[in-house]
Amino acid sequence: MNTPPNYLKLLSYNIQVGIGSHRLRHFVTHSWRHVLPHAKSLDNLDKIAKLIHHYDVVALQEADAGSLRSSFVNQVEYLAVRGQFPFWCHQINRKIGKFAQGSNALLSRIPFYAIHDFKLPGFIPGRGALMVEFGEKSQPLIFIILHLSLSKRARGLQFGFLKELVNAHEHVIVMGDFNCQPQSREMQRLLKETRLCETTQPNATFPSWHPVRILDHILTSKNLNVSQAQVYHYPFSDHLPISMEVEIPPAINIHVPRMKSA
Repeated sequence: MNTPPNYLKLLSYNIQVGIGSHRLRHFVTHSWRHVLPHAKSLDNLDKIAKLIHHYDVVALQEADAGSLRSSFVNQVEYLAVRGQFPFWCHQINRKIGKFAQGSNALLSRIPFYAIHDFKLPGFIPGRGALMVEFGEKSQPLIFIILHLSLSKRARGLQFGFLKELVNAHEHVIVMGDFNCQPQSREMQRLLKETRLCETTQPNATFPSWHPVRILDHILTSKNLNVSQAQVYHYPFSDHLPISMEVEIPPAINIHVPRMKSA
C-alpha cells in the first residue's frame, strides 16, 4: 500500500488514569486506584508514552489532570512531554475535589488554532466533547474527542448533540470511547444522519485482556481517505488503543513534520 504524501497517523486510547487493569478481578481489587495514588502509575504512563510517540495526533480518554490519585501529576502534560508532543490540550469533565480530575485530551505534533470545550447532555454530569481546529479558519480540519455515557438513553442525547456539531463542518474526525458497538441503534442513527463513516476495525477493544466489544472508535467524514485502521494489543488499560492513517485533503493547509528514523 502506497502511503499518501500528506497524512496523519492517529491513535485513540482510553488510558484508565494509568491504573493498568489486566484482569477482571482488578475492577474490584484495584478499585481504590480510582481515588488513591499507586506506585505503578508512572510506569504505566511511560509504557503508554512509548506507544503514542509514533503518532501525529493522539486522543486520550480517562486521563487525570492532576489530583490525589495521580500524585498530582497532570497525566496529559506528562504524556505530552514523554511522547515529545509540542502541542496539547485537555478538558476536565469530572472534578471530584482533590481526588480526581477526569479529562479528555489531545496531543499533537502540529499546531492548532482553536479549542472548544462542550459539556454533553446527560442525566449525570461529567461527560464532555473537546473540539480542536487545525489548518486555517477558512478550511479547517476538526477533531472531536469524547467519552460517552454508559446509559443508552444518555448516549442518545449525546449523539444528538454530536450530530449538530459534526454537520456544521466539512472535514471532521471523531475519536474516543463511545461505550457502544458499531451495530448499536444510536451509532447507526448517527452515521445515517451525518456525513461520518466508520472504517471496519479488525478487533474488539474491551476488555483489554479478553476483548469482545468494540467500544472505541475513530469516525471520519466521508470525504477523508483512511487506511491502516487497527487495534493494538497493548494492555496497559482496560481498553486497547486503536489507530488509523488519514490523508489530508490538498485544500487543508496542514504540514505534518516527520520524525527522522533512528
